[in-house]
Amino acid sequence: MKLLAVLVVLLSSALFASTSKTVSYKSGEDNVTGVLYAPDGKGPFPGIVVIHEWWGLNDWVKEQASKLADQGYVTLAVDLYRGKVATTPDEAHEIMRGVPEDRAQRDLHAAVEFLKAQTNVNKERIGAIGWCMGGGYALDVALLEPSLRADVINYGHLATDPGSIAKIHAAVLGIFGGQDKGISVDDVKKFEQALKQQGNQVEIVVYPDAGHAFENPNNKTGYRPDDAADAWKRTVNFLASTLKS
Repeated sequence: MKLLAVLVVLLSSALFASTSKTVSYKSGEDNVTGVLYAPDGKGPFPGIVVIHEWWGLNDWVKEQASKLADQGYVTLAVDLYRGKVATTPDEAHEIMRGVPEDRAQRDLHAAVEFLKAQTNVNKERIGAIGWCMGGGYALDVALLEPSLRADVINYGHLATDPGSIAKIHAAVLGIFGGQDKGISVDDVKKFEQALKQQGNQVEIVVYPDAGHAFENPNNKTGYRPDDAADAWKRTVNFLASTLKS
């Protein structure tokens, strides 16, 4: 029985091997690029827009997109910075502030449409995930795309007003740190309650001792491996239940 249990875990956690390629697509009049990861096979697979932190499209975010593709999703790691990658907090802050909000939203919509147009993607099963700045943009995707099925917000900014919440049709997983100085637990609770009141499927997890960006091992002072592992497990389970079932 123990051997059978191990086999079930292995089969459920590593069913696919993924490949990647840089892709270009239109966002309004602009040409933008991203990295597309796809499982082996014809599909159709669910699709996920993967949104980077304030550092830009760096190796850590690409790794997350690849790991999700290994789970059986076509993932598109977007580049809202148009090729720039920060290496210091000051640089990240400067680049982030320089991104026009309307351009970012246009790029995210273009990413959703690009995924839907792929022959190996089930266009009825599209999700989004982001961390830090990207977590806030993941919320924006849910606000802008009524057809979005699933949304994972990792310590990103939140909406609490009823007018904005009413635009969200996706199932939502929110992952937050109880010690995050930028996102209060009270706002997280208000967000959760507002979604529940309008009937959304919502799962909110607050890790009491975690601060901001606790899932990224490059955050030398704030990385919490046990909380990060639990958050990843919850993410995998949530996406499977909302995009695959």
